[in-house]
Parts: sequence; C-alpha cells; structure tokens
Amino acid sequence: MKQLITILLLLFTPLAGSQAKTRIVRLETSAGVIRVELSDDTPKHRDNFLRLVEKGYYDGLLFHRVIKDFMIQGGDPDSRVTLQNDSVVSSPSHQKPLGDGGPGYTLPAEIQLPWLFHVRGALAAAREPDEVNPQQRSSGSQFYIVWGRTWGETSLKQQRAAMAEEGIEMNREMWNAYLQEGGSPHLDGKYTVFGNVISGLKVVKAIQAVATDKDNRPLEDVVILRAIVER
Repeated sequence: MKQLITILLLLFTPLAGSQAKTRIVRLETSAGVIRVELSDDTPKHRDNFLRLVEKGYYDGLLFHRVIKDFMIQGGDPDSRVTLQNDSVVSSPSHQKPLGDGGPGYTLPAEIQLPWLFHVRGALAAAREPDEVNPQQRSSGSQFYIVWGRTWGETSLKQQRAAMAEEGIEMNREMWNAYLQEGGSPHLDGKYTVFGNVISGLKVVKAIQAVATDKDNRPLEDVVILRAIVER
C-alpha cells in the first residue's frame, strides 16, 4: 500500500520548473533600470513584446512622449538614436515629429478588466484614437507606463461615476489600488494593459517629471539603451 501511495504522489506532484514562469523584461534606460512583468492574460501583447525585445527593436529608442502626473511613452522606431558605450552619439532633430512609427502592424485589443487596469506602474499599449480605430487595436510596438495622479475618496467617487456612465465598473480591488497607489482610471476599458512594473518605479517617477516641449517630448533625450528578456 505504501508503494502504491508513493507512485500516486509521484504521478500527481508537478515536476520542478514544469509550471510556466511569468515573463520579465528589463528596460535599461538613460535614467535607470525598469523591470516589467508581462501578463499571461494578454498573450498576443506579451508574445509580441517579447519578440520585439529579443530582436533588439527597442534598443536606442526614446521615451518620446512624457506627461507629468500621467505617463511615459516609448516604442516609436522613428525615434531611434545611435548609441556607443551607453551614450547617445547622435540624436534625431527635435523638429522631427514622433509618435506615428511602428512595425507595420497592429494588435487586437486584449482589455482584461477588472484584472488589468491603469494603476500606477501599469504597462499598456498605445494606439490610434477611436475616430480612426473603433476596434481599439493596439500599436504593434508603442507602449506607455502609467504614473497617474493620486486620488482622494471624493475625487475617486466622481471618477467612478463618470466611468459607470460609460458602462465601465470600478470594483473594490480597483478602487483600493487607485486610492492607495494612484493611477489613471479614465483609461480603463479603452487601452490594453499587458503588464506592470515590478521594480524601478522611482525611475518612472523621475522620467515623468522631466522638462518637455509643447509636444510633450523631453528636452533632453531619455533613451532605452537596451531591453533584455530576463526570463
């Protein structure tokens, strides 16, 4: 009988390493390191991001759009700069408009409320506006990291009511997260969140506070020196 129990335990005990590991990407930027965890609930966005990172797509790209108390955005291939020993050798002219570049394809939306939402540190896909993109398809490469604002109960109640008018529910978990951590709930249900920052939030804070021009581009380039898949 003991032998039978041992055999059954072996059959039903998962082998070490048999469970899928959450994928983590390391963004080494000119402002510091940001590590992001990708969600398995958004497999198309997860796999696309990993594929681009592995081919070096993000190396040398700028955070070309930065809005204080809101977010930092990167991933436009038109923003690529030349790097040497972690320094920018040459940079595209600040007269060159950025924000329209991509890999030549878009991704179907994978909006996963209430599990993935725009709390501070959320990693999400940028996209074209609804007028030209009613299906809310995501850019193939451009992403943003949420900083957002802090909320009090009164202001958050008002925001929750505004979301409810659009048919978007803010549940208790979302409420607590926004109240305690901050974020940008007005984006929920409109953009695909596909991961979150697990370390380096202080770097995000520093980047979102840099001086910018009228187009929200940093006056001094903030560069993704390299992106690496950690696991």
